[in-house]
Amino acid sequence: MTIDIPSFPRLLGDIGGTNARFAWQERADTPPADVATYLCAQQATLLDAIRHYLAGHGKPAPRGCGLAIATPITGDRVQMTNHHWSFSISGLQRDLALERLTVINDFTALALALPTLTAEDLHPVGAGTPATDCAIAVLGPGTGLGVSGLIPAGPGRRVPITGEGGHVSLAAADPREAAVVERLKQRFGHASAERALSGPGLVNLYEAACALAGRSVEALGPADVIARARSGNDPCCVAALDLFFGFLGSVAGNLALTLGARGGLYIGGGIAPRLLPELERSTFRERFEAKGRFRDYLAAIPTWVIHSTVSPAFAGVARALDMP
Repeated sequence: MTIDIPSFPRLLGDIGGTNARFAWQERADTPPADVATYLCAQQATLLDAIRHYLAGHGKPAPRGCGLAIATPITGDRVQMTNHHWSFSISGLQRDLALERLTVINDFTALALALPTLTAEDLHPVGAGTPATDCAIAVLGPGTGLGVSGLIPAGPGRRVPITGEGGHVSLAAADPREAAVVERLKQRFGHASAERALSGPGLVNLYEAACALAGRSVEALGPADVIARARSGNDPCCVAALDLFFGFLGSVAGNLALTLGARGGLYIGGGIAPRLLPELERSTFRERFEAKGRFRDYLAAIPTWVIHSTVSPAFAGVARALDMP
């Protein structure tokens, strides 16, 4: 039986905790176009942001809409983890008079997009060769920490996984990291990976480094921590970036082992592409491989940073819209 999926023209969205990105897809044979990025804080609701995009670009009412959003999708009601937007999926479909609406986690969408990425979209970090027909992993620090992957489901076919791996417990590899994790536990009750591996996490690491060094904390944002680390003039910011890359490598290695991601590990999100020189010089790859008896297993797995100019999540959510 053929299932009709009337969804063109389409509105595609990639909604993070800081930015809402939208694109328009006119037909099945056209790529996403008219891409625009808005600060989530500038609009009261997601519906307002969508209407702002449609009006600003002179678009008609879309027939279909696919949204990749940085939060768990567990029912009709969606509440973002790192932003105040909340909405009903059925209500949004009704308000926009959509024939079809698909809402998925943003890293599920990114996982679906991985097979569409080209060499120009990827920056390799370390060695390794992808094994065919094996699982693929993806994680990405941004406003939060997204985690997903593609799992083999028969010859030449992979299916995405949806989870909240960014909230696993953060593990320490040495006494300094143990002290940082303990401070995060004292502050938040639970030291998740996201508390270190995100924009706010960079600030948390800076504040922990200051506490360990007996220094007062300045009111810095993630960009300030990065800038001061690059200048080399603030030892606590340098320490924060060093901690960040070490934790990132450890969490990425854990994910690759958990999924058996011999097809490769991808790093998305907004932070890593901005820090490629520092990432390459860091302990990231060493920590990725530092898993005892499974060092050789991980050494064979390639790792890449995604630095596509257009959000790959658009391609992923478009694929999700095409699924029955």
